[in-house]
Amino acid sequence: MNTPGGWGPPPPGGPGPGVPPHLPSQVCVRHPNRPTALACTRCDRPACPECLRPAAVGQHCVDCVRAGQRDVRPVRTIAGATTRGAFVPYATYLLIAASVIVFAITAAQSSDVMNNQSPSRLFADWALWPRGIAQGEFFRIIGSGFLHFGPIHLAVNMLALYIIGRDVEHILGRSRYVAVYVTALLGGAAGALALQDSLSVTAGASGAIYGLFGAQAIVLIRLRQSPGPIFVLIAINVIISVSIPGISLWGHMGGLAAGTAATAGLLFVPGWLGNTGGPTSSSARLIGWGSIAAVAVLALAVIALRTLQLRSEFGYS
Repeated sequence: MNTPGGWGPPPPGGPGPGVPPHLPSQVCVRHPNRPTALACTRCDRPACPECLRPAAVGQHCVDCVRAGQRDVRPVRTIAGATTRGAFVPYATYLLIAASVIVFAITAAQSSDVMNNQSPSRLFADWALWPRGIAQGEFFRIIGSGFLHFGPIHLAVNMLALYIIGRDVEHILGRSRYVAVYVTALLGGAAGALALQDSLSVTAGASGAIYGLFGAQAIVLIRLRQSPGPIFVLIAINVIISVSIPGISLWGHMGGLAAGTAATAGLLFVPGWLGNTGGPTSSSARLIGWGSIAAVAVLALAVIALRTLQLRSEFGYS
């Protein structure tokens, strides 16, 4: 018999006194103050709508969703780089920022944005000057890759680095990308020192960027996509290098050769040597890094031999 303003005794197993019979007796495991008739189809624990997520079959609680995400193997590129969420090319941005900062310093030292070379002390100290290399100033090999002759030279190179660098960094991963970039920079310096006039002064990131052009071509070939567009871009840039006086053709070609060879070694040599464990296996990583190192060592060997010739030419031996 009901009493006014209340309910009769609860049936066995039903809700306790003071709980309307239409409310469920179970509560959300994460929110004990929320009655719920829902449950996770994976772990069967009761959960409120806020704690459930749609699944292929039924709905999963947030704890099961997190556990499932931990169990999923990360997606990797052909070079073994992990791709999680939105990719941000931090290495490319840092390389661009470094060149811009160096240019700003040289422009401030020379008090001239358009003619930032003289009398900038930094430009004089870092430019790839054969006589300086002969004197043992090997820091010029890397430093010259961050110098630029005026804002147009800087803008063209940084735009190319922004466009090409992001994709190559995404595929190779940051560490391998930076290694290929530095190797191409060394190759560009080797080409400029070995094949240009010993009185010429060279600066710019062009050699390293040409190396990224070659790296992009190798990536497309490895993905079995047409490298035609990048080949056209390389051809156009080579024509420009030949046609316009003052452009370091051999610096560009050295960088192109080094970047192409380093990336080919990273993406193809492990397979040629019988690696079957994929790009993340220890043998693939070892062979890939070894290939990049071999190209870098070759570039350094060319620089060393040319340095000996320059020392003799300038009378330092």
